[in-house]
Amino acid sequence: MISFVLQRVLQSVLVILAVALIAFSLFRYVGDPINAMVGQDTTLQQREELKERLGLNDPFVVQYGRFVANAAQGEFGISYRHRRPVSELLAERLPATLELSIVSMVLALALGIPMGVYTALRRDGALAKSFMTMSLVGVSLPTFLIGILLILVFGVILRWLPTFGRGEVVDLGWWSTGLLTRSGLAALIMPAITLALFQMTLIMRLVRAEMLEVLRADFIKFCRARGLPSRLVNFRHALRNTLVPVITITGLQLGSIIAFSIITESVFQWPGMGLLFIQAIGTVDIPVMAAYLCLIALFFVLINLIVDLLYFAVDPRLRVRRGRA
Repeated sequence: MISFVLQRVLQSVLVILAVALIAFSLFRYVGDPINAMVGQDTTLQQREELKERLGLNDPFVVQYGRFVANAAQGEFGISYRHRRPVSELLAERLPATLELSIVSMVLALALGIPMGVYTALRRDGALAKSFMTMSLVGVSLPTFLIGILLILVFGVILRWLPTFGRGEVVDLGWWSTGLLTRSGLAALIMPAITLALFQMTLIMRLVRAEMLEVLRADFIKFCRARGLPSRLVNFRHALRNTLVPVITITGLQLGSIIAFSIITESVFQWPGMGLLFIQAIGTVDIPVMAAYLCLIALFFVLINLIVDLLYFAVDPRLRVRRGRA
């Protein structure tokens, strides 16, 4: 177990270093940071002095090592657009993105797993066919179109929900949440549904396919031959084996939700990291772009590491193979 964890940690460190190299390359090959920091009246001598002071004349390896060392401490420089430390901007936007992502993932799991199990056990029923039709719609429609349709129906026509923003939030130390206020909950509904719909349909179809495959396995036939109740066979033996691959997909999708919430945050003007990244692209705010890439890579690495450990703990076959090896 210890060797397995060390191997995964080493792989995670290599991935982080590779992403940090890509993020650092933005400073050298996308625009000129000096032009973003000085005015038109700056002389060439002043530009050279600023380059020397910032260490931009050092070799590539030295600059990259300095960038990695600063990133490990959470320092990514000053935003060109906001004239503030990037770490402060990310700390302000991180709670909004994580809150939206976690609520969306919980919603997708809470609906996707039961719907997948039901469509597998009652695949010829009318309700199961309706779920499958709805899943096709959820997979086919792009996220921005779903968000716009929700805004049109529930925000413009019915006027039930706010169409943009996060609503009123409560500060709990450095963390801010809208889950404790009525306007915050109302503002969260449409973005969470928009972000969760695709994930819910994906999880539902995955659970259904895995459940159908497990139900055809020999050990399920043996359980039925022994006279075990259908509820016990379906939900203790079949569902438990079905959830093993679902754990992996769920972990990857949680990382994807955090990384690709950009569209949803843009549609609803949700004040998260995704909206900050979109604005940074428009103004070529390289420190913010680099910090966002590194932070998203860190989320993916941590989530995948946790998923690997859970997969190792849930599936006894991996432990047996590791023990033989």
